[in-house]
Amino acid sequence: MRVLVCGGAGYIGSHMVRMLLAAGHQVVVFDNLSTGHSLAAEPASLVVGDLLDVPLLETLLTTQHFDAVVHFCARSLVGESVSEPYAYYENNVIGTLNLLKAMRAAKINKLVFSSTAAIFGDPESELIAESHPVRPINPYGSSKAMVERMLMDAARAYGLCSVALRYFNAAGADPSGEIGESHEPETHLIPNVLRAALDGRNTLKVFGHDYATRDGTCVRDYIHVNDLASAHTKAIEFMANHEGAHQFNLGNGRGFTVMEVIEAARRVTGVRVPFEYAPRRAGDPPVLVASNAKAREQLDWSPTFTEIEAIIESAWRWHQNPRF
Repeated sequence: MRVLVCGGAGYIGSHMVRMLLAAGHQVVVFDNLSTGHSLAAEPASLVVGDLLDVPLLETLLTTQHFDAVVHFCARSLVGESVSEPYAYYENNVIGTLNLLKAMRAAKINKLVFSSTAAIFGDPESELIAESHPVRPINPYGSSKAMVERMLMDAARAYGLCSVALRYFNAAGADPSGEIGESHEPETHLIPNVLRAALDGRNTLKVFGHDYATRDGTCVRDYIHVNDLASAHTKAIEFMANHEGAHQFNLGNGRGFTVMEVIEAARRVTGVRVPFEYAPRRAGDPPVLVASNAKAREQLDWSPTFTEIEAIIESAWRWHQNPRF
């Protein structure tokens, strides 16, 4: 199979590329390298470009044959989306619309879309299933929800087959240590915990310690990046026998508090991570945990990294000697 991976030089996309190549597929990466790294896309063929560049996108899809597209390209910082909403709607919504139109012109009918748990907004239950109301509370979540709506409309109008995968907290790195998470600025908990462990001088901020949880800090569902990549592979297989637009929540199905993550990092690294409590952040719910029952049943997928120590250990291997 020949697959186009949009955003394949980024964190999750690069792990997807590596998994597809290992399975014997041909892969082309399309990435503007605004947050990705060319080294992360190796050894796949890399086309540097942007989804807002319609002529380049159309040329790529019409001159090369692809059986499926996996779409990771997105701006993804919640706080930035609040201050720069136009940039998020332009990149995430208009960019995706450009991709969908170019796919239709090139008669490519299968798309796996990188969505997010942010489409749900404030959770109504601690375990979030696909049936949970979609009520995003920031432009980032709204942009992803809009794309999911487009995919459903495109299925009815044009017969597009798609799978939207709603991630919870992506974490970890490939066990080889050759690729991993490298963002600037870094907003995710686990890499910031490990950076604090490596540096020894920067103090980690723990936002809120008076939630109604086991230790007063937020509970989140951490899903290993390779488990996310394997779900995308399963989604491509799923589309061979299932028409229409489909959605799946991806998580471990269990949550860990911020303090449990910090303590697990101490056990993995042998370093006591310096931290201090800070006020709650607006919009942070106490608990966010995915129900992955639908993905288990229909995609025949299940996470292999179920313990937080194993996830942190893979990330620690990368952070000690990052290539980019």
